[in-house]
Amino acid sequence: MNQPWSFALVRLAGALVVAATLGLVFGAIEWWLVGVLSAYLVQQLAALYRVHRWLRRRSYELPPDLGGVWGDVVALVGRIYRRKQHHKRRSFELLREFRRLVAAMPDGVALLSRDLELQWFNRKAARLLGLQRKVDYGVRIDNFLRHPDFVAYARRGGEGGSLVLRLPDGDDRHVSLRLIRADEQFVLLVRDVTHEARVEAMRKDFVANASHELRSPLTIVSGYLDQLVEDPSLDLAWREPVEEMRRQALRMRAIVDDLLELSRMEASGEAAPMNPVDMGAVLALARKDALAAGPSRRVDLALETDASLLGAEGELHSIVSNLVSNAVKFTPPDGRIALRYWLGVDGGAHISVADTGVGIARVHLPRLTERFYRVDQGRARQHGGSGLGLAIVKHALQRHGGQLSIESVEGEGSTFTCHFPATRVVTREAALATH
Repeated sequence: MNQPWSFALVRLAGALVVAATLGLVFGAIEWWLVGVLSAYLVQQLAALYRVHRWLRRRSYELPPDLGGVWGDVVALVGRIYRRKQHHKRRSFELLREFRRLVAAMPDGVALLSRDLELQWFNRKAARLLGLQRKVDYGVRIDNFLRHPDFVAYARRGGEGGSLVLRLPDGDDRHVSLRLIRADEQFVLLVRDVTHEARVEAMRKDFVANASHELRSPLTIVSGYLDQLVEDPSLDLAWREPVEEMRRQALRMRAIVDDLLELSRMEASGEAAPMNPVDMGAVLALARKDALAAGPSRRVDLALETDASLLGAEGELHSIVSNLVSNAVKFTPPDGRIALRYWLGVDGGAHISVADTGVGIARVHLPRLTERFYRVDQGRARQHGGSGLGLAIVKHALQRHGGQLSIESVEGEGSTFTCHFPATRVVTREAALATH
């Protein structure tokens, strides 16, 4: 027990002893005890009144001069109040410093409520999104960004990384938006990527135009090389070099064709059409091609559903053929390739291509879908790949609202799985009814 309470109890005990002594001397001990307790109660009520009065007026009134427990209470309240004021000033200084730093950032920052209502934003965000201070506070951010992609992105809570949008302001500006959840609030990061978008558009145009211009001369060169190879009068000393030139010309044609396909998908910028495609037939054809490439290699096909996919048949065939082609290239003749098609619990469709090939180190997995990225440069050239197959798979899947997941263990094999949303799945009966 602390000193103030010990002192208060000693005083109360002393007063009761004095009252009992006087009661024994003068009689009526109970009245003496009641009188002393009443006086003690009045004293405590008076102290309580002074403390209560000071708490209500502490901003401009000095604390009362009290002793004992009440004096200790007044001292504790004073310390708590001073600590609170110190933290309040410190928090205000930190907030002011934070706003000053955020205002100096080259990117826009906006603080949103759990309902995506604007609570605060810096000058850069106001300039990029056309916001006005105080006027737009409390307004939902999707009232300013009405693009369907952003509305869907906001409903997902920012899942899937950043989103690039073209603003309809007549200046052909592009912004990158990143929505980050922070407890019960959201932080929206806005960055002007107009320059990057224009450079990317120029790059795509250059690749598409260059590929298109290369296609015709390559076709002519390949035609002449084909004739030379089939010419019986060709000198034996030239036959092997001509054969090599023919192989390289075919490889260049494959690269150009893949570049043109990539450019076509990127230029469209739209979702794939909703045409029913019999994936069982597509996978069966891919299995037949794999067996033709290496008859000794085991290729299994498991069709666990007869549902069709809604999309572009050519792109879906390209997805499957590229994955199967990669599996064939990197699986030994005595290995095994397994194709599987099934429906998930969410109603979406899934296609997997698993092999028992050389596998891929974990460090390479995040970059496999980049253009021309190769895990092993020498081995990839030996197999004649263009380095664009997985990039085509990625873009084709995106046009179908799908995703690609990759699992691999070096030396044991790889599994490439395509995930399609339920909106792209249709029953066989419904697919037949549309024809």
